[in-house]
Amino acid sequence: MNSVDLMNYWIESSNRDYESMKKNFETEQYTWALFIGHLTIEKLLKAVYAKLNKDNPYPPKIHNLNILAEKCNLELDERKAKILMTCNSFNISARYEDYKNEFYERCTKEYTAEQIKNIEEVRIWLKEILM
Repeated sequence: MNSVDLMNYWIESSNRDYESMKKNFETEQYTWALFIGHLTIEKLLKAVYAKLNKDNPYPPKIHNLNILAEKCNLELDERKAKILMTCNSFNISARYEDYKNEFYERCTKEYTAEQIKNIEEVRIWLKEILM
């Protein structure tokens, strides 16, 4: 795949995950909504990476959003850095048994709605970079 094809692949996959995140929220599957929210942002960061690295558009196989943003040479303000750091915890907490109970208790409707707003904020920012 070339840079444009790979970028479009990541964007389309992210868009599907975004819709899934919203559906999981609507059905009160809050932990999964946030886990998929992490994927939504991860894939957009990988799209940015593909766009900016035409000679080697394949992003690193990592899930840490802050490191992906760094590999894209994105300047994060304090708010965005904090949002990405929080989103990183959704990937780990939803995946590993020893974190799941604490994460499940934290993921109230209100908490999840607030985090989804943060994910949407970062999503809009990354989509603007991709235009």
